[in-house]
Amino acid sequence: MTSIDLHSHSTRSDGKETPTEVFEFAAAAGVDILALTDHDTTNGWAEAAEAATRLGLGFIPGIEVTTRAEVQVMGRRRFISVHMLAYLPDPHNEALATELKQTVGSREIRAMEIVDLIAKDFPISWDLVLEMLEEGATIGRPAIADALVHMGVVLDRTEAFNGPLAKGGPYYVATETTDTIQAIKLILEAGGVPIIAHPMGGAKNNLDRGDLPEEHFEALIDAGLAGFEVYHREVPDVAREWLLMLAAKHDLIVTGSSDYHGVHGKPNRLGENTTSLEMLERITAMATGVAPQL
Repeated sequence: MTSIDLHSHSTRSDGKETPTEVFEFAAAAGVDILALTDHDTTNGWAEAAEAATRLGLGFIPGIEVTTRAEVQVMGRRRFISVHMLAYLPDPHNEALATELKQTVGSREIRAMEIVDLIAKDFPISWDLVLEMLEEGATIGRPAIADALVHMGVVLDRTEAFNGPLAKGGPYYVATETTDTIQAIKLILEAGGVPIIAHPMGGAKNNLDRGDLPEEHFEALIDAGLAGFEVYHREVPDVAREWLLMLAAKHDLIVTGSSDYHGVHGKPNRLGENTTSLEMLERITAMATGVAPQL
């Protein structure tokens, strides 16, 4: 049985290992086909393709695009962060490339604002955060978490995200990024396949869809959303069951992935959740941007 993992990160964004190392670990873990989906960048694709060829692995070029959705919850407007996996888009598509560049800039401004807030209570600096990153990497909160670990404020990234970097906390700054529906359209225009990453990760046992109500899912599907990453450690069983029913209703693609960030990144491990060959074939058949390396 082919092991297909469609979500991983390298040092080109917030992963802890180079693209080459990610693919070496994937081979050791028994993964046959891996997607590299760094945040808002394609900078790791060339190195990943070379490593995959050397190791005899399949490679699916991808991007995890940072987006923001506007939803109505109990009559009130809310903005929430939604991550969209774009598989096999044309990296030279001008509209998508421009939007990604703007998003990377917004992420840097946001990170600076967070560091300024933390610096009121801890001796953190922007230079220290930059030391946590590979040259040219997409910056985000994980780099700040790594700086806090380096300073001894927290033990690891998990403690950082549950503590100083928690959403709604005193140091939290909301993301200013592409509208989710607009991102879907850009991915499609670039020949890519848009799959929402770890949807409803915060759903509780009562299937609270407060962050992404059903009407919003329907709007995303109407805009061209191709599917859901339902097999992911952050998607609870009750949410997965509901998402699978919605996917069946609209004949959508369903995927499974690790969302690997490195041995010393998140606890997620390569191949812990996988995608069926049938679903990968649907993705590759739909894509017109770049070809998979299989």
